[in-house]
Amino acid sequence: MTGQYKGDVTPEQAWDQLANNDNIVLVDVRTLAEWKCVGEPDLSSLSKCAKYIEWVSFPDGAPNVNFLDHLMKAVPNKDTTIYFLCRTGVRSVAAAIAATNAGYENSFNILQGFEGAPDEKGHRGRKTGWQALDLPWTH
Repeated sequence: MTGQYKGDVTPEQAWDQLANNDNIVLVDVRTLAEWKCVGEPDLSSLSKCAKYIEWVSFPDGAPNVNFLDHLMKAVPNKDTTIYFLCRTGVRSVAAAIAATNAGYENSFNILQGFEGAPDEKGHRGRKTGWQALDLPWTH
């Protein structure tokens, strides 16, 4: 299944599934800088915590060569459904493909990501994505 993953979900679908299924994990693949400066999804009302594993590092953008090792430690059961989240839904596709190729067959991408597309003024988090949809998040 090289180059494939289970599919795409909207941020709202991801939230609904996370709320109703204990066997779903959210893995945020953005960078430490994005988590700290932009915000993080807040799953506390679901009695869950997101897993944070950088796909690339900041500021150089170098691939995280330990991504799969970190994923296996964070989510040891390969039958777990994983929703991958990034800024706009691009890195999360790559992460979902890598995870699928590593045996996580229930890997999904969250469309639009955390911040989504920029608005008319170039600002993200206002038009599409987790933030714009006002799903729970912290600063």
